Parts: sequence; C-alpha cells; structure tokens
Amino acid sequence: MSMFSTGILVLTSPLHTLPPRIAPVLLSAAQVVERTLYVHLHPGLNLESGSQPRPVFIPPVVDLSNLITRLYSNAADVCGHLDVRVLLTNVRAQTAASSQGTTPSCPFPTPQPLSHSPEVVLTDFPVQDPGQSPLVTQCLQRYAGHCYVCSPRLASVLLHPQLVKLQNGEGVGQETVEGLKNGKEKAESLETYSDVVVGGTFDRLHGAHKTLLNISCLLANRRFLIGVCDQEMLKKKVLKELIEPYSQRVQRLQEFLQDVKPSLRVEIVPLDDPFGASVVDSQLQCIVVSEETKKGGEAVNKRRIENGLPGLVLHEIQLLKDAHHAETEEEKISSSSLRSRLLGTLLTTPTDMSHLPPLPYVIGLTGGSGSGKSSIARRLEALGAVRIDSDKLGHETYQPGTAAYHRVLEEFGSDILNEDKTINRRALGKKVFGNKERLKALTDIVWPEIALLVKKRILQAREEGKQVCVVDAAVLLEAGWTDMVHEVWVTVIPEEEAVLRIMERDGVTTEDALRRLHSQWSNAKQMEHANVVLSTLWEPDVTQKQVLKAWDLLQKRIQQRQEANLPS
Repeated sequence: MSMFSTGILVLTSPLHTLPPRIAPVLLSAAQVVERTLYVHLHPGLNLESGSQPRPVFIPPVVDLSNLITRLYSNAADVCGHLDVRVLLTNVRAQTAASSQGTTPSCPFPTPQPLSHSPEVVLTDFPVQDPGQSPLVTQCLQRYAGHCYVCSPRLASVLLHPQLVKLQNGEGVGQETVEGLKNGKEKAESLETYSDVVVGGTFDRLHGAHKTLLNISCLLANRRFLIGVCDQEMLKKKVLKELIEPYSQRVQRLQEFLQDVKPSLRVEIVPLDDPFGASVVDSQLQCIVVSEETKKGGEAVNKRRIENGLPGLVLHEIQLLKDAHHAETEEEKISSSSLRSRLLGTLLTTPTDMSHLPPLPYVIGLTGGSGSGKSSIARRLEALGAVRIDSDKLGHETYQPGTAAYHRVLEEFGSDILNEDKTINRRALGKKVFGNKERLKALTDIVWPEIALLVKKRILQAREEGKQVCVVDAAVLLEAGWTDMVHEVWVTVIPEEEAVLRIMERDGVTTEDALRRLHSQWSNAKQMEHANVVLSTLWEPDVTQKQVLKAWDLLQKRIQQRQEANLPS
C-alpha cells in the first residue's frame, strides 16, 4: 500500500463505541500515513446512502472528551511517530452558537485550510456491500474536500476490512466486539465556558500536551489563554538546555490550535511565574489541570480570591501513561523523558568538513568544569576511540625548550619559574587571574601550540589506521578548534550539580566553584555548537547507555559516509 505524508481519518462510529477500537484504527492508519494524521469525527455518517452527506455540528459531550484522551494515549503507544491532531471545527455547544448571534447550519461554509494538506482520506465506515466500495470512496473524497482543503489528487482508503480482521481475533477481544454491537450510546453533556486558561512548558508537543489543548478547546467557546513557561520558569527543568526556544514552542502551539479549532480566539503569553494572567484576568471561567497540577490550580484560585476575583472551575484531565518509558524516566508521557531520549543522538547535522580526511573521524568533546566530559572520553576510549587529552598536551607546551615556553617567559617574566626552570603554573595563573587582556595574551601563545600537538596526534592515529579520535578539550569552542573535528559533542549538567562536584573534587568554596564556571562558556552557548549532547547527571550505568547509543549511531554515520564516497 502506498505511503502518504499527511492523511485525514474520518471516524463514523458512535462515540461510545470508539475507545476500544482506536488502537486498531490507528495501527491501520499508520500503514498508510507516515507524518501527520488529522482526525475528523462524524458519528453516524453514512457514506453508502446514495446521496452525498454533509458535515454537521456535533455537541461537546463527555464521551468526546474521553475519546480524545484515549486517542492520544493509544497514538503514543502504537504510532508514536505520527503527529496526530483531533479536529474540533464541527464541535459546538448550542449555547455557544446562540451567544454568537448565529446558528450556522454547516461547520464548513468553505473548506478549512490545514497546516499540512491531506493527501489521503481514511475512514472506519463499515461498507455492507463490497461492490459499493468505489462509490463509497468517491463519496468520502467529496466529503473530505467539502470540509478541508486537500491535495488535488486526494486518495482514499477504507480501513474497515482490516478492522474486521483485527476484531476477529487479531487484536480486539470478543468482549470488546460484543460491547461494540450491544453498547448503548451515552450523551452526557459537557459543561463549556467562554474563556479557558492553561499553563505549561509545551516543549516538543506530545500526546499529553495535545490532550490538554484539545480538551481545553472543547471546553472553550470564545477565548483560550495559554501561559508558556519562559526564562525563570525553566531554570529547574531537567535538561533545560534541550528545551526548544520560546518562539518555536509558541509557533507549534499556534499551528496546532489553528488546525484544531480556528474559530477560537487564542492568546499565548510568556509565563515567568507560576500564576501569570490567571490570577488577574476577570473574564476567565475555567482552568484545565491534571492530577499533578491540581494543587497549582487551587493556588491560582486562592490568589484570585485575594485579588477580589471569582475562583475558576477546575476541570481535571487524566495523565497519559508512557508505555515506553525507561527506568530513569517518568511513568507519564513527559517532555523531560523526550529530552532525555535525545541524549547521544545527532541533534544537528555536522557542517561540511570535506577539508578533513574522512578517517579517522574526529569528535571534539567539550563541556563545563565538573560535567563529566573526561569520564565520557574514557568510555569512548574503551569502545575503541583514540583519546587525545588536550589538558595533558597543554602541560607539554609549557615544557622547557618548547616555543611556547620561551614566548611565555618573554611575555610574563622569569619570576614564574620554579628552581628547576619549569614554569610554575600557579604563579602564572595569578598573573592572568581576573585580567582578560593578560589571559588572552597567554591563550594566544598556548592554544595554537596545543592545536598543533592535537593535529600531530590525529595524524599519528591515521597512520595507525584508527577509525575514530576523540579530542577531549574543555576549550574546544573558545579556542576555535572546531575546524579540526567532524562533530562537536557537548556534556551538560545543571550548574548546582557542577558546583557540588567541583567543591568535592578540588576542595574549593562555593564561590570559587561558581567563579570558575562563570569564567567558561555557559551550557546554552556551548549547545549552539553541539551536534550531540550527553549528560552524566544520573547513575554511571545510565551514562554508559548514552555513550553506547552515541557510539553505535556514530558508527552508522561513518559507514554511510564511506558508502557515499565509494565510486559508482
């Protein structure tokens, strides 16, 4: 079966029968769609009646809210690679239509444009007469085209035959099948509100975010206010260096919500404290929370009452379980787990390094003091890499008789010498400490000499037929040595953890440890140059798994480069 980038799934079954069928439906859809799957709900839609059906409004009911939660939960379990989006343009409470002064008969006066134009439309509609399938697919295509702006060559797929196989013993139990046949529809209405508010980080928009956003859209009739964590609110986040920029998170939210419910007035504001506008906006009526954030919602209400405002209705949604979480990750679907899974992977494509020999493939490994950079370098060495320790090479440059030795004496005087004529690096350090000009004078002498020694070691490794070199260098980026390496790998840990490690390792005060860290490039600045990121924040076995993953992926990249350079 052909694969399409974007598809739209039209679900026609009664809402109360859909939850147990969602997983097999999504599995079937994932055989056809590989990137974005929109979901359009029209319970009771008949594509086999002989007349062309039209989209209708459906009311917001509890079954719909439950279905949205189930759908995103199942999507995370069975087709996590798909960007699933449940569309709510045709969902409207009668009171909402009345309050706006109009009661349109059709949710789609004109086809709604989506961020990604569907190339295929799929449905769970059960065709009773297989001979009618061509007519049903034509009817489905016209229906989809009436609702949304689709690709001119829109294809169509009837999923029902695959679902029947699943229900006959290949994925859905008999108890579920009987439930589908005999269930009675429940239509408990869902209370809706004029203005709804939520808050969150919304990093790497995932199923739990989408559940929160979709249900909020379901509840909101007029305005949806979203506070997005920024700056101060990110400081305590796990692997905050990997959090997407605020502007990127906002752009993804806007795109998602424009697809889901374009009639809604969406306001997105930065959140620099736990409350934001939620405690001062008099028009808000409801805040959507989870079991985890319920106390935060209660704190919002306490502050609102102190401000002379009525409390908000707390609408609680379920947390989504992460069926694929590792031992060190949270059981719920979370952005921090997704960020941890990025460690060791290629985050950005390396720049063109065609001026370097293809082998050995050179990794530039850097990171702040206390980040565990050298321990990672030793792990890579144990896997077969040649480790080039730039700190040791730095010691070599100060040896009597070297070019750097004589230039340092000329620049800083002979009073930095020990009795045996070697340079006293502590005395030298005192001369440059706190003086940027003098420090630059020293690094201008030493760094180029270290770079020459690094190049010599790389050449030696190439002559020995080695595949990979790791340049272990704290100053890799500051010294401008990236032109010597194929990839830059950065190790990061939170500043407070780095301070504790430096104090324990070197016996210095908190102030001295902080001063040392602040004299180096920040994690954020180093991340701007990183192709791969690693972290030693957790137990050693977790670090080892990261390094093994990074090493295995590196071997694949090297092999791909070699195959690409083979003569055709």
